[in-house]
Amino acid sequence: MKIIRFTNINSLREQILNASLEQFVLVQLDDKELELDTTCVHRLTQVASECDSTLTFSYFRDRLPDGTLRDHPVNDYQPGSLRDDFDFGSLVLLNAADVLAVTENMTEESKMLDGGWYALRLRVTMGRMIAMVPEYLYTASQTDLRDSGKKQHDYVDPRKREYQRQMEEVLIAHLNETGGAVDTSVREDVDYDSEEFEVEASVIIPVRNRVLTIMDAVKSALSQKTDFKMNVLVVDNDSTDGTRELLEQVEDPRLVLIRVSEDEHLGIGGCWNRALLDSKCGRFAIQLDSDDIYNSPDVVTTIVEKFRSGNYAMVIGSYMLTDFDGNIIPPGLISHDEWTDENGPNNALRINGLGAPRAFFTPVARKILFPNVSYGEDYSMALRITRDWRLGRIFTPLYLCRRWEGNSDAALSQEKVNANNSYKDCVRSFELLSRMRQNSDEARLHGFLPGLPFDPFDIFGSDMDFDIEDDDDDDDMDDEENEI
Repeated sequence: MKIIRFTNINSLREQILNASLEQFVLVQLDDKELELDTTCVHRLTQVASECDSTLTFSYFRDRLPDGTLRDHPVNDYQPGSLRDDFDFGSLVLLNAADVLAVTENMTEESKMLDGGWYALRLRVTMGRMIAMVPEYLYTASQTDLRDSGKKQHDYVDPRKREYQRQMEEVLIAHLNETGGAVDTSVREDVDYDSEEFEVEASVIIPVRNRVLTIMDAVKSALSQKTDFKMNVLVVDNDSTDGTRELLEQVEDPRLVLIRVSEDEHLGIGGCWNRALLDSKCGRFAIQLDSDDIYNSPDVVTTIVEKFRSGNYAMVIGSYMLTDFDGNIIPPGLISHDEWTDENGPNNALRINGLGAPRAFFTPVARKILFPNVSYGEDYSMALRITRDWRLGRIFTPLYLCRRWEGNSDAALSQEKVNANNSYKDCVRSFELLSRMRQNSDEARLHGFLPGLPFDPFDIFGSDMDFDIEDDDDDDDMDDEENEI
């Protein structure tokens, strides 16, 4: 079977139409040098035929510059695998008839910077089977050898701004088509003064084994200047390196030390819940990581003023990437200025994070609570909040995010990267299906149903009719493994 190098949708259609009548086409998504195992094509087509999958992909091996091989497993595809950088590897097997059916009216997408691949794979997987073969079937040359900590900010590279804009447009169109889009013209209001709080704001610092950095964070939080009462809640997750002993020496009455024992089995999300549910937690709960620092004594005031200036259940600021000594490192400012009130809650399903520092109106956060994990807990909370409430953005830097060898996300294995991505895809799946159900319930309440071409709650199990007329022409910084 000939390998077709994907460049754009129009070219792929032409090559399919000009080829001999085959049920499947083998498509390469990048320019890497490939070495196919002798049974690669047979195995992919076998699985695709027996499962009736529209898209089939597999594990593969990376060939490093020194010639050595490294296994490269990939993730299963989920309803929430909406990020445009989902790792299919270099090769995918596509059902030719499905591709031709869904791309008949997709001509403009070929002009996109990715040739329309993101739009194609979102469309072709709607209501169809996707098969991932957990077997190493080929080898691909590996050229990007950067550690995971250096790759995670690629999506905010200003050189990719137009690409990100195009991918956002594709996702919004897809969500509108599938009934998963949030109607951002309708938002729930919050009443900031409906409950009494001892203090107006609390800085929340979960920590485990950060003896080298925790006092920098605590001093940064306690140095905040406000004309309202505030405190600092540090949740020590059974530190064993002297972190707790350092914290116990702080005499400032504004510091509240919450001691967590090992048998509570808390991740970062669980530590956040302990702080949120504590009686000393303030009206607004503001995040600070245990190895980062605020860049001025006015950060807490700036965040509270942002809350009070609008009607927000959550506020997210911006940060500056620095080395341990505070020197700015590329890409520098992380502001997420792609955010818009109209599209932000929907585009959030495509990207892997919404920025920092994060702050929450405590009654709303208490209602939802964080999942008890140490990666993606803040992302899960943000998605849930933006389903129903407004999110306020501050596009100027509020803190220094220090990158150093102690960051637990600095150099992750492929398996750990996959586990993190799989969890966030799962969170996106939960949120997507919840939004679809909410939209369907609202539609039933008002006496109409969206004209979806498939059952939104049977995304991968039904046989979608691609011939249905379509009137519509048209995705942060978390420490892991409890080292916070």
